[in-house]
Amino acid sequence: MAEIDKGLPNTRNKLEIPSEEELQDVAVQEPVEEKGPIEVIPEEDGGVTLDYEPGAINVPGTESHFDNLAELLPDDVLEPIGNEMTQNYMDYKASRKEWEQSYVSGLDLLGFKYENRTEPFQGASGATHPVMAEAVTQFQAQAYKELLPADGPVRTQVIGVKNPGTEQQANRVKDFMNYLIMDQMKEYEAEFDSMLFHLPLAGSTFKKVYYDVNMGRAVSKFVPADELIVPYTATSLDDAEAIIHKVKISENELRKQQVNGFYRDVELGPPGTDSNDELAKKERELEGSKKTGKNEPMYTLLECHVNLDLEGFEEVGADGEPTGIKLPYLVTVEEGNRKVLSIRRNYAPDDLKKRKIQYFVHFKFLPGLGFYGFGLIHMIGGLSRTATSALRQLLDAGTLSNLPAGFKQRGVRVRDEASPIQPGEFKDVDAPGGNLRDAFFPLPYKEPSQTLLNLLGIVVNAGQRFAAIADMQVGDGNQGAAVGTTIALLERGSRVMSAIHKRCYAAMKNEFKLLSKVVAQYLPPEYPYDVVGGQRNIKQTDFDDRVDVIPVADPNIFSMSQRITLAQTQLQIATSNPQLHNMYQIYRNMYNAIGVKDVDAVLPPPAPTAPMDPSMEHINAMGGKSFQAFPGQDHRAHITAHLNFMSTNMVRNNPMIMAAIQKNILEHISLMAQEQVQLEFREQMQQMMMMQQQAAMNPQVQAQLQALTNQVESRKAVLIAEMTEEYMKEEKEITSQFDADPLLKLKSREVDLRAMENERKKNADKADEDLARAKLMQAQDLAEDKLDQNEDLAKLRAGVSLAKSGIDQAAIVMDDN
Repeated sequence: MAEIDKGLPNTRNKLEIPSEEELQDVAVQEPVEEKGPIEVIPEEDGGVTLDYEPGAINVPGTESHFDNLAELLPDDVLEPIGNEMTQNYMDYKASRKEWEQSYVSGLDLLGFKYENRTEPFQGASGATHPVMAEAVTQFQAQAYKELLPADGPVRTQVIGVKNPGTEQQANRVKDFMNYLIMDQMKEYEAEFDSMLFHLPLAGSTFKKVYYDVNMGRAVSKFVPADELIVPYTATSLDDAEAIIHKVKISENELRKQQVNGFYRDVELGPPGTDSNDELAKKERELEGSKKTGKNEPMYTLLECHVNLDLEGFEEVGADGEPTGIKLPYLVTVEEGNRKVLSIRRNYAPDDLKKRKIQYFVHFKFLPGLGFYGFGLIHMIGGLSRTATSALRQLLDAGTLSNLPAGFKQRGVRVRDEASPIQPGEFKDVDAPGGNLRDAFFPLPYKEPSQTLLNLLGIVVNAGQRFAAIADMQVGDGNQGAAVGTTIALLERGSRVMSAIHKRCYAAMKNEFKLLSKVVAQYLPPEYPYDVVGGQRNIKQTDFDDRVDVIPVADPNIFSMSQRITLAQTQLQIATSNPQLHNMYQIYRNMYNAIGVKDVDAVLPPPAPTAPMDPSMEHINAMGGKSFQAFPGQDHRAHITAHLNFMSTNMVRNNPMIMAAIQKNILEHISLMAQEQVQLEFREQMQQMMMMQQQAAMNPQVQAQLQALTNQVESRKAVLIAEMTEEYMKEEKEITSQFDADPLLKLKSREVDLRAMENERKKNADKADEDLARAKLMQAQDLAEDKLDQNEDLAKLRAGVSLAKSGIDQAAIVMDDN
């Protein structure tokens, strides 16, 4: 009765039983006030669904997968999320405070800003030794050239069995990726260049790969280490529970994103400042810039890649109940106001496992003890500070020794005391009397110490040796050095740089994989594009698992000098035994190593071998040129022509021509047997080609393929035996007349013996030449070892002499005291 009274008119003052019409009015009014309107949804089978809560949050089909869920969530849900994300950011940032401080203090070692020092005296030297700046610049220049060549940084390789279709697909992917990076992604080169400068300093840098809606293409953006924050327990990007990317954005750009619907349109207060960001202050100080006048306000957005159990969008199990499992989301929060601007799902729509989408790639200079890598600031920062201190002491000592100071007797007056004495100038002095020398006492400043100078050289050499920026003396002035010595020197001088280069190679490989996935997701089914001198075409289906996108750089070669040294060593080995090597390819590798653009103009490629008639083959045999048999030739006619040619006196008396002709005959026999087998086993051969594609994954198919292969090879061996026997009979018939004459046979035997003797002498001369070369190289190695020993001994003696000199100077100082 009480519930009914709530729906009655206010004029009712006393308790009475309502009529039936009043009860009906109440029944109609109650759902409107308590539950809202009812939505009727028609179904395909002709029925309807009554939705009593059309305003509920998580209604299937009401939003697309990557929509901004913050638009659907109430403020009482969003506010705790914003506070939590901001607090996590502050906690994660505080956990790496020491790393930031060491990085900030290490930036001073670059020496970009000269210090005007007043200690220990006014005008003391503020120079910074350039060992750190030199190491950073050398690495950046070297890595930039190797990892980002002018033709593009991408190459491809086919996964699985190669065929013309997959090779064409790989070429299309390679051409388009290089076109995209070098032509369309205008910011890629500049940001990659900047990243390679930050990498040796901080030890860690990042690339963010994603699709930019405003640009309408994929983007690979450089993210400094100070702008990407992870929990202190993380060891890699894959196992990090949260990744927070700090993004600076102008007020106008943020407003554009809100109007476009990318971010939630909420009222934001004034933007915050980076007054507590010591790293930003230090970077501006080194750049020589500072905030002056009116500046455009900048907001700081925290893009949080986290796992959440979001209210209204919970993970549901098979029983329809929430499982409590957190799902990957991308939450964007404005740091100063802690307002949530967007929440989006961070997993693919068709991914049943709901794995997070990775956007970041980690570049490491040296592996650290935790998440962040070590840079030169951490590794040689102490040596750089020591070198700077020693350099300043040497400069200060030179300044004090050139401009001496001291004490003068009271009462002595020097006219124009403030003006310095110029060379060749004498000033008047008012002295009370006595010797002028006795009125002045200069302080005992010494010349710059030779021991300190040697110490500075040792410290600088240690820093350069660690940073691998010292010049590698590989083969300088000794082009005939032994191969083993050259390789050992090269490996000794490049161990550190080689490992760093391989880490950069692995990171770029991950970057290109992420980039190819983004391209495949947003590329149309077929996309034509224009390049210099032609038109290309790429298909969306080209980006599948059959083609792997990798850097064009060689992970084992990181510099041009290393490439040239290896090419020279390869040429040295091949020259010692050219008959076992492809000399054309050896010389081509050498030209490529030294950077020759049009190699074919300098080194014309050998003409491709083509089928010849028997007469041309005989001419090549007499000229010592190579020739070979080809499929489809009339093999029996070639064999008969060769047998007739072999029966001539000139050929029978020349073993070299005989060997070349007989080699070609055996090639014809092999091809003739192969063609006969293909005719007899046509169906089996087609079956073998089909089975080769399945053999890698099925052991049973491998066994069947091996059995068919053995059957075909057995038949081929039988045919070769029969054809060889037929060839021997034909040869005996043709040469029987020649063998019947004993004088000709004796003469032929004499010629054969003479040819064998000539060949023996030739081989002996070659062996003597190789032995002499080996002795020469061994003597050269011994001489180099002796020179190295003498150099080490000289350095040891110099060190002992320096030590003795230091002891003597210390003794003199003690005696003076």
